[in-house]
Amino acid sequence: MASTHDDQPVRVRFAPSPTGLLHIGGLRTALYNYLFARKHEGTFVLRIEDTDQARYVEGAEDDIRDALAWTDLEVDEGPDVGGAFGPYRQSERADTYRKYADQLVEQGDAYYAFDTEEELEAMREEYGTEHAAAKYDASTRHKMRNSISLSDDEVQQLLDDGAEYVIRLKVPSERSIRFDDEIRGTVSFEAAGVDDQVLIKSDGLPTYHLANVVDDHLMEISHVIRGEEWLSSTPKHILMYDAFGWEPPRMAHLPLIMSPKGGKLSKRDADDLGIPVFVNEYEDAGYEPDALVNFLAFLGWNPGTEQEVFSLDELCDAFSLERVGSSGTQFDIDKLNWYNEQYIRQRSVEQLVEEARPLLRDAGIEASDERIAEVVSLMQDRITKVRDLATEARYFFEDPDSYEEKGVKKRWKDDSAILLGAYADAIEEMDDFTTDNLNSSLREIADHHDAGAGRIIHPARLAVSGRTYGPGVFGLLHAVGQEACVRRMRKAIDVLG
Repeated sequence: MASTHDDQPVRVRFAPSPTGLLHIGGLRTALYNYLFARKHEGTFVLRIEDTDQARYVEGAEDDIRDALAWTDLEVDEGPDVGGAFGPYRQSERADTYRKYADQLVEQGDAYYAFDTEEELEAMREEYGTEHAAAKYDASTRHKMRNSISLSDDEVQQLLDDGAEYVIRLKVPSERSIRFDDEIRGTVSFEAAGVDDQVLIKSDGLPTYHLANVVDDHLMEISHVIRGEEWLSSTPKHILMYDAFGWEPPRMAHLPLIMSPKGGKLSKRDADDLGIPVFVNEYEDAGYEPDALVNFLAFLGWNPGTEQEVFSLDELCDAFSLERVGSSGTQFDIDKLNWYNEQYIRQRSVEQLVEEARPLLRDAGIEASDERIAEVVSLMQDRITKVRDLATEARYFFEDPDSYEEKGVKKRWKDDSAILLGAYADAIEEMDDFTTDNLNSSLREIADHHDAGAGRIIHPARLAVSGRTYGPGVFGLLHAVGQEACVRRMRKAIDVLG
């Protein structure tokens, strides 16, 4: 088993909050943690950070679990699989956090704060400026009601009376807080810019910051791999690690996922650009999970080679934090569609038939597996998603009800009705309806009328499919069927003249 710099086994965690559906950025975080764990023969832990009960969403944990299962990111330890460091839901660990918060208070590294919301708002108004909001920190804490500004007797009386309070981290007024980030190098924050973060809320539950530090230590997490949005929280965590006398895990903060418009990918931008935001939307839209995983891996990382298409095992072998960039990376839906096409190309016809059958049935199309397989063989290189067969390939199963207007203007000539009529007659009389016979018959008719083959090929495609593009025309005609070809050609002659 590979280890960190101090021979600690590699243990990483994906620690989402069940406050809504899993965001695509959350899945990328889970993926990078998973790849790093597998690369180093380590452990991938799922921890549910559900201490914010006010924002808890019923079913959100199931959505997280389903997303990981759909993308084949197997969890080694977690709420459903157990493990030696459980429980893995923070709501089940409240007593543990309180013990460590009390330790910080006893050490003088944290304190009780009894301020009401009205008092906090008054402080913000009095000490805030036009350009910066006031913080609860070394410059304001002595003016507030807390166990630093109050006497011991006053504090004890408030506690005895059951007064509502929170526990805050006591951040030093002057200190540079430095740590090494696996992606960004040495990062430094000045303590003067860090507020006295609440560690225990008035309901007795911990905030993210305390629970995160305590759990990462107790679960022996070796590397914390998370989004850039948590970078500004890290100095608070480093201060707590120092106060407890614990060595912090290695930190790695992933680059932001950027909008094609520029800036962080927001829900509004995503909606405007037709980019799904939540993982379940990708499944509903018909994306291949392997394609989504491959695409997300490249949203911030590259292997340093020309290879773009990877299996999950290949990603595990190739992945390294050293090749994760620090700059934001743009979400390109066209690139995701390209990946999806590559994975469809790699699948067997039999696999695609299994997936296409219920999709076609849902679209009101009933067809034999043999017929579906023939259509799949023709369309496999032409579709972005398997479900496209129910739209882009519908003409294989149903007569077109219209003809592409530009195609008619370009491809339907004065002699098209005569040539297509002759071809329809020849098809009707065929004893052996094969692509070879369709080809040879068309060319015989073209020669007989002293016309190029295209003078029949293009009108035939238009008549049978309603459009001027698609797979090879003889494969198309064979898949549509002998009787349907004749019927559609004669209908086009009647309609188009």
